[in-house]
Amino acid sequence: MASDLAAKAKEAFIDDHFELAVDFYSQAIAINPNIPDLFSDRAQANIKLKNFTEAVADANKAIGLDSSNPKAYLRKGMACFSLEEYHTAKTAFEAGSSLAPEDKRFTDWIEKCDKCITEENGELPTQSSDATPTNVVVPSSTTEDAEQVKDTSNEVITTTPKPKYRHEFYQKPEEVVVTIFAKGIPAGNVSVNYGEQILSVTIDVPGEDPYIFQPRLFGKIVPTKCKFEVLSTKVEIRLTKAESIHWTSLEFGQNSLVVQRSNVSTGNQRPTYPSSRPTRDWDKLEAQVKKEEKDEKLDGDAALNKFFRDIYKDADEDTRRAMRKSFVESNGTVLSTNWKEVGSKLVEGTPPEGMEMKKWEY
Repeated sequence: MASDLAAKAKEAFIDDHFELAVDFYSQAIAINPNIPDLFSDRAQANIKLKNFTEAVADANKAIGLDSSNPKAYLRKGMACFSLEEYHTAKTAFEAGSSLAPEDKRFTDWIEKCDKCITEENGELPTQSSDATPTNVVVPSSTTEDAEQVKDTSNEVITTTPKPKYRHEFYQKPEEVVVTIFAKGIPAGNVSVNYGEQILSVTIDVPGEDPYIFQPRLFGKIVPTKCKFEVLSTKVEIRLTKAESIHWTSLEFGQNSLVVQRSNVSTGNQRPTYPSSRPTRDWDKLEAQVKKEEKDEKLDGDAALNKFFRDIYKDADEDTRRAMRKSFVESNGTVLSTNWKEVGSKLVEGTPPEGMEMKKWEY
């Protein structure tokens, strides 16, 4: 039962066995994924393990299930604070404080956020011990809620060693485009969330383990201006940069402390494709993706629509006119490319063998 696993997880947490606690919570969530406390408690264990992006995702899930849960906002704020997402953290703490105004922890955290935001606005972050607190302790509370969050300004948040889907990125002076090569995924199974410096992508296909990609980004973005699109062979995510700086990598690391302004060309300059593997042939990769889209096996209406688009795309104007006229006048049963043949007459419908045309009565 989920309740038994949750009890075991709490015991493991109290004994400082945080990885075991996460494992028990995950098992409980697999049995019953609609209990918000399971996600907020797993977020707490992930914070202890310094899995801050995972903690943010868990807290967001808990809030989605129960927006009146102050504990979930506390965990989200703490994880975001550790990721130096001070504005997002402050928003979470303020939401939690409105739900539990008697809890002094929210007030203390809001003050810490204000202090860090002020320092951040004053100058660019530097590798100084005075930039952020080196050891922040949550105000005293119960054993379960007492958490200590250490500074992670010099840490690199890594992704799963063998991800289910590969991803690449390229950039322009004003935006970064992240591509996750996932073929045939319904749009409803893809969830994308944005933070000040966090990208959270979840692809949840029934019967399969969820794919989760949650990098801490090289630079800050403008969440309200970011967007994504689910295509037949990939998920394309467009991140609007907060500053026009050149990202030397997608994820935050030591080189994130070096600010490089993007050189904006007045001509038609192609976007650059930075990578940890500088010898990658990006033109070849782009051609490969286009070939995959072209060779994609479709059936039914999808195949018919693709066939129509491919012919129409490369046709001259007379051919396009013939295709439109014949298709519309025949109620979709005739598709002609000969304008001389169909241009001067009404195209009669030709139903498939064994079927008959009937006029629709309104």
